[in-house]
Amino acid sequence: MDSFEKWLSEQKDTQVIDKQFSKSDYVPVDLSINSKLFQFQNPTTADDYEVILKKYIALKKGKVGFGGYLEKRNLYQRSSLFTQSSSNNRSIHLGIDLWIDAGTLILAAFDGEIHSFKNNTALGDYGPTILLKHTLNSFHFYTLYGHLSLESISELKMGQFFKKGEKIATLGEAKVNGDYAPHLHFQIIRDIQDFQGDYPGVCSEEQLSFYQKNCPDPNLILQLS
Repeated sequence: MDSFEKWLSEQKDTQVIDKQFSKSDYVPVDLSINSKLFQFQNPTTADDYEVILKKYIALKKGKVGFGGYLEKRNLYQRSSLFTQSSSNNRSIHLGIDLWIDAGTLILAAFDGEIHSFKNNTALGDYGPTILLKHTLNSFHFYTLYGHLSLESISELKMGQFFKKGEKIATLGEAKVNGDYAPHLHFQIIRDIQDFQGDYPGVCSEEQLSFYQKNCPDPNLILQLS
């Protein structure tokens, strides 16, 4: 663990969805290629996935599903966005997903300003997306919030400032969020490179070394497990 990751792990009381949920409300969800969640089910639509996830989370006596950092998934094979070439077949998830109803409040993880925002409309993409820029304790980094509602980006301004824990958005429905069951994709990024309103949230095996370093585990700050 380097100095930045250590600092992240020392941050307390960090939440990125509605503060009504306590840590006891969160249930780990496995969507990896080895998951047994869909062993006897064959979901084909976002609604199918939402029903299965809600049932599983309720069965575990939770309210929010979480997980996915560095998880290898089959979920992305439906979209050419992730399968553009055999040498760049992207399937490894780089953020953490928080599975909860559309309309749920999304909160800033840290004090920061709007770096950029965009509606990424391709099948399997983020849909409406917000990137915040942070300069804290001499560290410069970014946080990404994906699969939001269209209303979330309708009145944003570049450079607009948000305090830690302040509402920045709400979650979107499948029809606007890239065609997924409603959830927040939350990601920490050291170097945003030249991206605006977007940043890869899924990588290939060949890219993993770079992205694992550039995108630390969000659970360092959320501390859900």
